[in-house]
Amino acid sequence: MAEAILIIDDDKDITKLLRIYLEAEHYEVHLAHDGEEGLNMLKRHSVDLIILDVMMPKKDGILVCREIRQDNQTVPILMLSAKAEDMDKIFGLTTGADDYLIKPFNPLELIARVKALLRRSGYLKSNSPKEGLIYGPLVINKQNHTVSIDDTPLKLTSIEFDILCLLCSKPGRVFSSEDIFQLVWNEQEIYSSKTVMVHISNLRAKLDRVLKGEKMIVTVWGVGYKIDY
Repeated sequence: MAEAILIIDDDKDITKLLRIYLEAEHYEVHLAHDGEEGLNMLKRHSVDLIILDVMMPKKDGILVCREIRQDNQTVPILMLSAKAEDMDKIFGLTTGADDYLIKPFNPLELIARVKALLRRSGYLKSNSPKEGLIYGPLVINKQNHTVSIDDTPLKLTSIEFDILCLLCSKPGRVFSSEDIFQLVWNEQEIYSSKTVMVHISNLRAKLDRVLKGEKMIVTVWGVGYKIDY
């Protein structure tokens, strides 16, 4: 069965072009041209990935991303924007997006990003062992894609979940941001330390909130990150 992708973008020329490229890769494609239509379509269709524009009428992509994350923490979200400034990118990622692409973009690069996000998501669904991973107060169920601390569930995005699994797989080992990017995103040519930093920051904040100030993810300055409890 073909993987389904929802494109939410008010630029009909872009949505038509992306549909051609994605269908050529044998994906099932759904289109929505504003934020409200996109959210309504999600109620009717099960999708494996969302391509979401930032600037749209009725409801912009930032608000749409936040609403999606309230109900679905795992579906990969690739955000599109005409803004190239670093702070815009970081702000987009803090809303729960998994990746970010600046317009204008090469459609082949977008396809590569889509494949990388779906590959990681599909690997977790099909190849993760049934048994959970336990580290300190953390209980990670890879099959169900759930995390809890002392029976308190954590809502993590798919990227945050992958990073946590990676760090917990080798407690005490320091992973550089480049290591994390290559192992989690499975990409080399688009490496971004700022992207890793934002996702680590979001993950750390969620863990610290439940742990009530106790630190679990440690920054080793100039080297990388490790989990140590």
